[in-house]
Amino acid sequence: MSGTIRVLLAEDQGMVRGALATLLGLEDDIEVVAAVPSGEEAVEAARTLAPDVALLDIEMPGMDGLTAADRIRATVPECRIVILTTFGRPGYLRRAMEAGASAFLVKDSPAEELAAAIRRVLAGERVIDPALAAAALSAGPNPLSPREREVLAASSGGATIGDIAGRLHLSEGTVRNYLSSAINKVGARNRIEAVRTAENQGWL
Repeated sequence: MSGTIRVLLAEDQGMVRGALATLLGLEDDIEVVAAVPSGEEAVEAARTLAPDVALLDIEMPGMDGLTAADRIRATVPECRIVILTTFGRPGYLRRAMEAGASAFLVKDSPAEELAAAIRRVLAGERVIDPALAAAALSAGPNPLSPREREVLAASSGGATIGDIAGRLHLSEGTVRNYLSSAINKVGARNRIEAVRTAENQGWL
């Protein structure tokens, strides 16, 4: 592999974003062409700059890293996606792979591992944090349907059935049915517990 690897970095925390950009910039063969704080800006920067690799944090306000990965893959298919997260949740890994990610790393990985992962994905490899890969295999697939995920996510923060129904343009009876199904599937006693379980697994 010759030439400079052009990297787009998306991370909402300014200090972390700056540190990552600085660390990667120390590598002779890596150039950070953009460092942005949101998923929306990452998609726009990818479309404009066509980087070789997009390094995306999952947890960002507005459009998260997994949604941004999906959009970037659709608009710049040759761009490789590396997902970086604080949260080593098995469901996140599965969703990242579905979004076309080539690598999934947790933020406490050593800096040299990140640079090596960027080079490896450009060489066509898939790079996954080994502990997370083992956890994802043992956790199994996300049991929730897309609609159940949507209703459960909307119910977090204490929203009423009426609030959720209004927001998602569903009847209150339909919302109750989805919530009941989601609670059963995750093995919870109520929707608060169901939300907590689903978030911990990375299913929401």
